[in-house]
Amino acid sequence: MDFEPYRGELVAYCYRMLGSYHEAEDLVQETMLRAWKARDRYDPARASVRTWLYRIATNVCLTALEGRARRPLPSGLGAPGEDPATPLTPAADIPWLQPFPDARYDMEARADMRLALVVALQRLPARQRAVLVLREVLQFSAAEVADQLDTTVQAVNSTLQRARAALTEVDDDAIAEPDDPEAREVVDRYLRAFEAADVPALVRLLADAVVLEMPPVPLWFRGTEHYGAFMRRVFELRGTDWVLRRLVANGQPTLAAYAQDPAGGHRLHSLQVFAVTGDRVTRNVVFTDPQVLDAFELPRRISAN
Repeated sequence: MDFEPYRGELVAYCYRMLGSYHEAEDLVQETMLRAWKARDRYDPARASVRTWLYRIATNVCLTALEGRARRPLPSGLGAPGEDPATPLTPAADIPWLQPFPDARYDMEARADMRLALVVALQRLPARQRAVLVLREVLQFSAAEVADQLDTTVQAVNSTLQRARAALTEVDDDAIAEPDDPEAREVVDRYLRAFEAADVPALVRLLADAVVLEMPPVPLWFRGTEHYGAFMRRVFELRGTDWVLRRLVANGQPTLAAYAQDPAGGHRLHSLQVFAVTGDRVTRNVVFTDPQVLDAFELPRRISAN
């Protein structure tokens, strides 16, 4: 039995459930191991291999989630900051939400991987989370999900209704795709302004209520004034010589930012995952955790041009 063709979609599923790319990889490996050990008990008359694997993966995820705190972003923990000069102290005790490195796996649909949706999923009880993803995203039937969760169709439908109600405030349909021409132009202009350390040009690309957050630092800001003030601080602290590279995370346009290294060249500093609506940036989630950066398999250092 060849399970490898399902690895990518299973990693995406476990990521939606856990909010952690690294944990998702580990749980899929556990799923594959359990499936291999149970292969002689697989009954093709009862379910397809794909449905069977999702049953195993769901049980693995639910077990992993027992007693776990949800994975948030800073904006889900408190009010926005008011002082851009606040010390940038990481909160290592918080299990932060991680981004998903799209280039690692070839998947057709990525809109349901948006950071906003994955954050919202983390607020649901684990079984509601599983039912919502299995039914709404992966399009399994209610009967298939009932079998995967050892429950009834009626219970699945009731759970799905509660999960839908809990996510009514999540609306990221207006967020543009990375290959949307208008969104690409906005991010390209942002890249050029950032590399030029041109704060006024950056601010002109922002929505009035733009959000900037920087896990693992619990601090976050709302509005163009605070965003601009913080960016001035970044250039004062880290210098004005930056190189940015385009990529995609969670189906959203993303920039890898390289800061000048005193030893020569530029060193990887952060990933910036953008939400773009119309011709404005509405949110920028900046990830600096080395473990997160490693998942994207980017060069840690690039030579000066």
